[in-house]
Amino acid sequence: MAFRIQDLLRELNPRRILLPIGLGLVVVSYMLYGNLTKVRYREVPAGTGDHAWVDLNHNGQTEDAEYVTAGPEGGNYQRITYRDVLSEINWTWASTAWIGVALLMMLLRDVAYMYRIRLLTDGVIKWRDSFNVIMLWEFASAVSPSLVGGTAVALFIINREGVNTGKSAAIVLTTALLDELFYVLTVPVVLLTVSTATLFPISLEKEFFGLTLGTVGIFVFAYVVLAVYSALLIWGVFINPRGLKWLVIKLASMPFLRRWRHDAVQMGDEIIAASREFRGRGIVFWLKAYGATVLSWTGRFWVVNFIILAFTPVGSHMLLYARQLVMFAILLLSPTPGGSGIAEFAFSGFFHDMIPIGLAASLALIWRLISYYPYLFIGTIVLPRWLKRRFGH
Repeated sequence: MAFRIQDLLRELNPRRILLPIGLGLVVVSYMLYGNLTKVRYREVPAGTGDHAWVDLNHNGQTEDAEYVTAGPEGGNYQRITYRDVLSEINWTWASTAWIGVALLMMLLRDVAYMYRIRLLTDGVIKWRDSFNVIMLWEFASAVSPSLVGGTAVALFIINREGVNTGKSAAIVLTTALLDELFYVLTVPVVLLTVSTATLFPISLEKEFFGLTLGTVGIFVFAYVVLAVYSALLIWGVFINPRGLKWLVIKLASMPFLRRWRHDAVQMGDEIIAASREFRGRGIVFWLKAYGATVLSWTGRFWVVNFIILAFTPVGSHMLLYARQLVMFAILLLSPTPGGSGIAEFAFSGFFHDMIPIGLAASLALIWRLISYYPYLFIGTIVLPRWLKRRFGH
């Protein structure tokens, strides 16, 4: 069934922003409350603290119940509150500058995406229109679960910008291929620079096909799926498009996948269209397209680095980058719109040991305010103007 304007209005209904915003604010509020009420102890020079640690259960690990009030001679631990943590934060012009750089990273991401969409459409979509396309595409992704994304919406919008249906499908498929190729190629390069012992700071479990996987397993599973998918797309677009279409339809003919057979046929047609459209492009074209992809994703990931740098020195930027690559794979499985709610928890889990104690919730909120919420609000502004220009209402 063809995507219609009624489908677009339903998918991009501004009221849908209430769910991701609500989920995000509930989670951040919960985390902030936990930070405000949590009792913490910090090791200080012997005799200068107000508490001492007594290993009551003899396990060699500090636990809240094992801190006791020190006597007149003092102890080697000091009880700290969230107010103490906030009072130690020194907001400087450098902090403002690094937050500004984080905002520039998001600008870099969007401009690179706009350049890429203009490149793939051979300049049919002008700069102003490319802004509308990218903002509405990001809006659709922000109000949809991570696995769903805004593919159907993107195809419809590009088509309405004057690109024929076949080429629109080819462009959307090619952008997905470029994005996944960036991830598949970047992960091994970045992981070679960091210790895997410090890469997975949180423990998660999820079941796939009856097999329970931990954090490492989830990451490896997601990476392998993306790598296989990218390899198949490269084979289909550049070598044997009809062969890949046959394979996709054959797989979708299995009893437990039959309900997606129509989608499989459509995907096969998109692969053939993409092959017909981009197979003969030269190396310069693909270097430009991949270069724009690298810039856009690098801008997206380095937002976190600069937000944290605004509050504390960063020991290893590559470790921060590597953990974001792992976190991204896990957030792909999020059932909530734009990963809202889960992303905030994941931020705290992945970076709590690299930021000032107690500030995880606050920095998670700043991160989402810069990298996620703007697309919700910009989308609600761009959508009615775009509809009026393209459909007269």
